[in-house]
Amino acid sequence: MVIRVFIASSSGSVLIKKTQQDVVGFLEANKIEFEEVDITMVEDQRMWMYKHIPKERLPAKGNPLPPQIFNDEQYCGDYEAFFDSKENNTVTSFLGLNPRPSVKDSES
Repeated sequence: MVIRVFIASSSGSVLIKKTQQDVVGFLEANKIEFEEVDITMVEDQRMWMYKHIPKERLPAKGNPLPPQIFNDEQYCGDYEAFFDSKENNTVTSFLGLNPRPSVKDSES
């Protein structure tokens, strides 16, 4: 399973840049393997992202904005959903990953 974070490297929006940095920084800090997919460089990647976001999760107007997060082809969510999972300490299940063993488990 590969976590894929769809980003826009050439976004003019400071908010989008900050949210992308938050997701990527969190994954790096927690040593969660992921792949960044830049939707501004390859049109096919942007179209793939749009196509694989469930209809009920699409915005009422316009296109979904990055970052969008997938586990392989399974949609995990957008930044708001990621932020909520971070606040609730449920990022592992949000990303569809198996829980990591705790220090206590690895000592047993």
